[in-house]
Amino acid sequence: MSLWSLLVSCPLWSAQQSLTLTYASPYAPNHTFSLADRIWMQWVEQHSNGRLHIRPIWSGALLSSDQSMLELRHGVADIGLITPIYTRGGVQLIRTQAGFYGGARTFEQQVAIYRCLSADSPEFDRELDGLKVLAIQGGTLPGVLTRTRAVATLADLRGLRLRAPVELLGVLRDLGADPVNMPMGSVYSAMAKGVLDGVIAPADTLKSLHFAEVAKHYWRLEIPRGAYPARAMAVRRWLELPPQDRAVLDASTAIWEHALSLQTTAAMQAGEIAGREQGVVFESVQPQEQQRFDVLYETDSERSAGELSRYGIPGQQIFQDAREIARRIDSAGQVKCLPAAARSAAP
Repeated sequence: MSLWSLLVSCPLWSAQQSLTLTYASPYAPNHTFSLADRIWMQWVEQHSNGRLHIRPIWSGALLSSDQSMLELRHGVADIGLITPIYTRGGVQLIRTQAGFYGGARTFEQQVAIYRCLSADSPEFDRELDGLKVLAIQGGTLPGVLTRTRAVATLADLRGLRLRAPVELLGVLRDLGADPVNMPMGSVYSAMAKGVLDGVIAPADTLKSLHFAEVAKHYWRLEIPRGAYPARAMAVRRWLELPPQDRAVLDASTAIWEHALSLQTTAAMQAGEIAGREQGVVFESVQPQEQQRFDVLYETDSERSAGELSRYGIPGQQIFQDAREIARRIDSAGQVKCLPAAARSAAP
């Protein structure tokens, strides 16, 4: 047999051949998200019987926060942490829908609602064109962390320059604050320099991002947060993989999401302990302040949903579906997607 015939007759990948995939993240290797990523890496290597190896590249050395989706599509890394909530264009729905999750209190509920919404709305897939999503991410509910000025009422937010997620910018402006959106990796230095007065963030950041070093007041206002696609690879790279490797990565989604849930919960508890040790004062929220905020938040979210119509996206329907799904969370905390009849009848 000629050498050419031998090469043609052999498959591109053998069952025994190992494959190394790069994984890129803007976060440091010991960040909460990265600890979950490491659990996922170990699981993939173990359950591929050593065929798949994941080589991590941390701390933004390969992927950026605001261009990660574009960079992955162009093959900068094989797999990466994506942040559509920071992307400036092309993901209007995914960014906006993160504000539709009032009533979803846990990571698992947030992820389940996202899957319900994305299954019924093809607009999600359009915004993710060219990407294979490997994990959806939710998180613990954020509060208000400020440098030197204690906050105990919504009126106290007036005049504060706060880093906030995009879905919260409108309601904070209505309350008289000066909100800005920036990657979380830039917040520490901005607060240390006094450029920011504070940040909307969960308590885990007191330790994981060292915010307890630059901020001393945490107000426990419960701010809803949504889920979004957070780990992905380019579809063209996905299709290059042998079927057995794609099967392992598909199965790893549940493992990755569970690891993220466990790590974020543990990090929240550790963050509170670290915060108290470094002098952070935790303030409770009065029920009437929480209720007033919830009304303002939902009103602003509905307004943002309506603005999606300019992009040809049925934002109002998606918003109403999200609210109805949240209202139907049962006593055990389980989320069920809406049947077709309930979707069409949602107010």
